[in-house]
Parts: sequence; structure tokens; C-alpha cells
Amino acid sequence: MTKKELSVGLLQQHNTADITDNMHRLEVGVRTLAAQGAELIVLQELHNSLYFCQTEDVNNFDLAEPIPGPSTAFFGQLARECNAVIVISLFERRAPGLYHNTAVVIERDGTPVGKYRKMHIPDDPAYYEKFYFTPGDIGFHPVETSVGRLGVLVCWDQWYPEAARLMALQGAEILIYPTAIGYSADDLPEEQQRQRDAWTTVQRGHAIANGLPVISVNRVGFEKDPSGQTDGIQFWGSSFVCGPQGEFLFRASDNEEMLQIVTINLANSEQVRRWWPFLRDRRIDQYGAIEQRFID
Repeated sequence: MTKKELSVGLLQQHNTADITDNMHRLEVGVRTLAAQGAELIVLQELHNSLYFCQTEDVNNFDLAEPIPGPSTAFFGQLARECNAVIVISLFERRAPGLYHNTAVVIERDGTPVGKYRKMHIPDDPAYYEKFYFTPGDIGFHPVETSVGRLGVLVCWDQWYPEAARLMALQGAEILIYPTAIGYSADDLPEEQQRQRDAWTTVQRGHAIANGLPVISVNRVGFEKDPSGQTDGIQFWGSSFVCGPQGEFLFRASDNEEMLQIVTINLANSEQVRRWWPFLRDRRIDQYGAIEQRFID
């Protein structure tokens, strides 16, 4: 079987209130990864700013921008100069009063070739995303690029096997999750570890169940809650790449920034699906009830 190797660059970064500084460091990271041979570079969720969803503040809507807009122009030029496909994450201003948490895929020539609007929106202490984001309405569709068909999802989507499966059924070759998730200081250390392990395990499960590699890129570092209602979030990093059997190809530190090149052999999925033909054996004639909220 012909090998189909892809060099992927991961950029795990801490963020500050200085957007210009955040974007400058992202640019340096992207250029460094491209110089090391990265063909696909994946950034974390809402990477331009602090994670503003810790509070409900209407002034934070000023952070939103249209697509196309300043960030697609900035990263588009970067993609063109670096000859790399880049997956970015934006606070999208679709219309007055209508906003989304959106990932955009930018091709090597700098052109935005696809986007995904986050479908599953959390609403928990320090993660008040429903205040800001309208659930996505363009479905689960992979994006065709020069490096393959990318199944891009965002953060909270990580916990839903239906999202990964729908991407796989439409021919996604990789599942990609830009992420912003971390520990609460109120939780005991053992509970923090359970949450981090669960987060990793469920995504590895998506890889196994669908016979696809998974790329998950999380932010890292502590971000204070500006309202003082919580003790802030310690983002747990731990960005990783796993293969189609859930095997780790790379896993980052939980407390340090990171630039990393990981080589993925996309041809492995074909062989793994021959050994484990889960798609063949699905009982699609029996799954109609999955569309119900709960089966009483």
C-alpha cells in the first residue's frame, strides 16, 4: 500500500489580554512549524484572545469579527507565505446579534476553503458559551484541502460520538478538535485528573470507532476570572495526536507551551478498517431511535 504521510504542526499556547501579542506569538509559531516541514497546522480554540466566556459581558461581543475578516486575512497571508494549510478558530460575527464559535480552514494559497460552526454549546460555571454563541447551522461536513479531507469540530463537540461519526461517514480522513478546556481550582487533584483522562479517552474512542487519526489542540496556562466569581481556569494543555487504533503518536505537557511536528500515515486507516470493519457492521436499520432526546 502506498504511504500517505502528512506532517502536522501543533501549537499549544498560553494567552494574555494583549491580542496583538497573542497573534504575534502565533505567527512565530506557525512560521517555525512550517520551516520544520509542517503541511497542516492546527491552532487552539479562540486563540486570538483570552477565553472570555468565563463571564457574561456584552462588551465581549466587540471581540467578534466577520468571515472573511481581519483574522482570515492575517492567517491567509501566513498560510500563503508558509505554504501550509492552517486550521484557525474565531469568534464569528455573522450579523448584528448573531455570533458563532467558528473554525476556518485556510488553504496553502491563503484562501478560506471551508468553515465549521460549533454545534454543541456548553453552559457551565466559567464556560458561559450559550450567552455568546448561536449553535452551528451548517451541519457536520468535512473540508476538502490539498492535504486531505478534514473533519473539523470544536471543543465541546469532542464528547459527542455522533459528530465524529457523521464526519467519518462523509469521508473525513482526520478528525480535528481545536479546544479550550481546563481544571477548576475547586476540584480535588484526583477529580482534575479524572476529567483530563476522560477528555483524552473519549477522543481516542472516536479514533478507534471510526478508524481515523485524531488531532486535538488545547490551550495551556492560567486565566483569571475577571468577575471573581470563580478561581479562574487552569487550562490543561495535553494536546495530542492519536492514530486510528487510538494509539498515541504524541502527547504534550499539561502545563507548558509547545510546538510539535507529528507525522501521520493516512494510509493506516484503510488497513485498520479492514481489520475492524465497524462501518460494515453498523445496523443502520435499527438506529432510528437515536434521534430522540431520551427513550422513556
